[in-house]
Amino acid sequence: MSSEKLVIASAERPLSPGAIALMLMLCLSWGFNQTAVKLALPDIPPMLQATIRSAGALPVLLLIARWRGVKMFAPDGTLGAGLFAGLLFGIEFVLIFHGLFLTSASRAVVFLYTAPFFVALGSYQFLGERLRASQWGGLGLSFAGVALAIGVPQPDVDARVLLGDLFIVGGASLWAATTLMVKATALSRAPPEKALGYQVAVSIPILALAAWLSGETLTRIPGPLALSLMVYQALWVVGLTFLLWVALVKTYSASKLSAFTFITPLFGVVASYFIMHDTLTLTFGAAAVLVIAGLYLVNRPNPMVPAATAPLLTVTKT
Repeated sequence: MSSEKLVIASAERPLSPGAIALMLMLCLSWGFNQTAVKLALPDIPPMLQATIRSAGALPVLLLIARWRGVKMFAPDGTLGAGLFAGLLFGIEFVLIFHGLFLTSASRAVVFLYTAPFFVALGSYQFLGERLRASQWGGLGLSFAGVALAIGVPQPDVDARVLLGDLFIVGGASLWAATTLMVKATALSRAPPEKALGYQVAVSIPILALAAWLSGETLTRIPGPLALSLMVYQALWVVGLTFLLWVALVKTYSASKLSAFTFITPLFGVVASYFIMHDTLTLTFGAAAVLVIAGLYLVNRPNPMVPAATAPLLTVTKT
């Protein structure tokens, strides 16, 4: 079967109950991740967390690649694009982890999932994709939601929290940039282990430098909770769930799968409310609904276009 027929077959294949259950598990994992970072902050500063996370995930990727027979170091023309994607990935998490130090986990998880807004704009600019009126309307809803959330007069919101929000939005824009690079460069031909391996490996020295420049140190031996959360972030979130997502995209319609990622911010907000006791208001809830509704409209496939040729305006990691 040709590659084009394989794409059509995967796009038309309905999601199995197992795939739906797996997607719900991935979204739950990603939604809890921002809360996990916040919970570990008393023992491990943010940039050190990010460094440890990447350093711990890299051996996992190498082991999976070895098990699957992927030649991680074979020359294939992806080095330049991979190194640049790794640079973006590293700076992305410098912004995200520093933002999490300044803002609440519930705000961070919503702002982080504005990344498809930037993917859509980048796809229009660099990939020549033309958006439908409903998709532009979705972008407008997402923008309105972000503006409403940033301007929400919550009692614990000050200039420090707003700066953290902006850091998270900046990280989301770089997340979108790495997504566009994977779609538009030689990385599109690389196995997922190698495409992600570039990003994780290059991010380690960037994040370590950021930790050093920030003067971060471990003032005490991390407790069992912090250590277990670091294992969760490194081995599970970065090392495994990112690869599981890519594998699902190869098997099923990416548009159908991307609809499930709208659940992730909801999981994140609920987790931060119950675990971190973050302050939530009806206005902020309305802002979250606007963002999620806008992302749905952006990602909704065109009913007049075959699923295999509908534009992919989504992100592939968290």
